[in-house]
Amino acid sequence: MSQEYSWGRYPDVEQPLYPLRWETDPWPPTTEASSVLAHGQGRSYGDVALNPDGVLLATDGLDRFIEFDTQNGVLRCEAGVTLADILNLIVPRGWFLPVTPGTKFVSIGGAIANDVHGKNHHHAGTFGCHVNQLGLRRSDGQLHECSPDKNSDLFAATIGGLGLTGLIVWAEITLKKIKSTAIEQQALRFASLEEFFTLSDESDRHWEYTVAWIDCLARGNSLGRGIFYRGNHADGRLEQPEPGDYRKTRLTLPLTLPGFLLNRATVKLFNRWYYGKPLKSEALVHFDPFFYPLDKIGHWNRLYGKRGFFQYQCVIPRDRARDALPQLLQVIADSGQGSFLSVLKQFGDVTSPGMLSFPRPGVTLALDFANRGRKTLDLLDRLDGITVANEGAVYPAKDARMSADAFQHYYPRWQTFQHHIDPAFSSRFWRRVTQQGVSL
Repeated sequence: MSQEYSWGRYPDVEQPLYPLRWETDPWPPTTEASSVLAHGQGRSYGDVALNPDGVLLATDGLDRFIEFDTQNGVLRCEAGVTLADILNLIVPRGWFLPVTPGTKFVSIGGAIANDVHGKNHHHAGTFGCHVNQLGLRRSDGQLHECSPDKNSDLFAATIGGLGLTGLIVWAEITLKKIKSTAIEQQALRFASLEEFFTLSDESDRHWEYTVAWIDCLARGNSLGRGIFYRGNHADGRLEQPEPGDYRKTRLTLPLTLPGFLLNRATVKLFNRWYYGKPLKSEALVHFDPFFYPLDKIGHWNRLYGKRGFFQYQCVIPRDRARDALPQLLQVIADSGQGSFLSVLKQFGDVTSPGMLSFPRPGVTLALDFANRGRKTLDLLDRLDGITVANEGAVYPAKDARMSADAFQHYYPRWQTFQHHIDPAFSSRFWRRVTQQGVSL
C-alpha cells in the first residue's frame, strides 16, 4: 500500500496505485466495497482524486501524443499527458493552451475532470469549452467517443465530472494561435473592493487575462486592497525566444516546513510588503511566470507544514458580490487565518459545458488556510454560510470538507449527474457529499 496525499496534504490515506500503460490494460477487479478512480498528477487540493478502500488507476503512463494538426491547432493526446508536455510541443509552433489553470503540472484528463478555468474565463470560459471530443472507457470494457454531438449527455457529465463517469483515455482540444511567447502585462494597485470592480469591468473588455491578488488580512479602510494584473499575448513585433523546457522547476522545498512559521504575524508582514512593493506598471514578460508563478517552486505545498492546508475557492453572483465579499474578508481577517495566496477574479458569462462545472458568472475568491484543526474547519463553515446565503458555490476540485447539504445546494444537478456515474468508480469526495459515510 502506498500513502497518497492530495495537493493540500489533507487527508492522507493509504491505498494501492495501479499503473496503466495502455488504454486497454486490464483493471483490478472491483466489488461494492472496492472501487476504482483515475489518479493523474495529484494536483487536486482535496479528496476528489482520493479513494480510500479502493484502487487508484495511475494515468501517468498514458502519456503519448496521438495527432497534432499544426495548421488548424487541433491536438489529440492521451489523458496522462500534462499541460507542460503540451506547451513544450505547441508553443514553438505558434500555438497555446486555450485555457490554463495556475499550474502546468496537471494532466489533460485532470483538467477535463475538474473543468479547470484560468485568467481568461471572461473571454474563453472553461477548459471544457475547448474539448472537441474525448474517449471514455467504462468498467464494462466499452470505449465511448463523446462530444457535444455524440453521447452528448455522457460528454456533459464527464466535463467537470470529477473522474466518476469512467476513465478518460484520450482527448482532442482546439488550441489558441499566438505570435510570441511574451505577455504584455500591466500591474495596478487598488485600495478597495470598489476600485477592484471598476478595474475589472474596464479591463475585461480589452484584456484577455485578468486576475488580482488581495490582502486577506487588511481591515477597516484597507479592506479589499490588492494588486490587479492584466495581460495580452504580445504580437509578432517580438522575437520568439528559444523553446524552453517548461516542465522544469527552478528550486524545490526539500522538507515540509514547521507549521508555526505560517502565522498571523508572518502573513500580515508579507501582505504589507507585497502590497507596498515597487510596481513596474507595464512590462513584457515570458508567459511562464505570468501564468505559473508558483510552478518555479517545487512542492510549495510543504510551506504549510505536516498537517497540510485547505484551499477555499468560492464564486458569488455578481449582484451579490459587493455585499458578500466584504463579509467573507471580514470573517477571515477577524479569524487571523489566511495566507499569502489570495486571489480575486471576475468570471464571465460563457456557459461551461459540464453538468457539475464550478465556474459561473460572478466573482471568485480563492485563499489558502493552514490546517489548524477545528479552528480552521469552523472558519470554513462560516465562509460556507455566507456563500450559501448569497447563492454562490464552492469549487469541488479544491475542497476536502464541505458538507453534503452545502454541496447539494451549490450543485442542484448532482442527482441527474448520478445516473452517469460508472458503477465501479467512486471517490472519498463523492461519498462525503452524497452522505455515503465518510467521517472527517
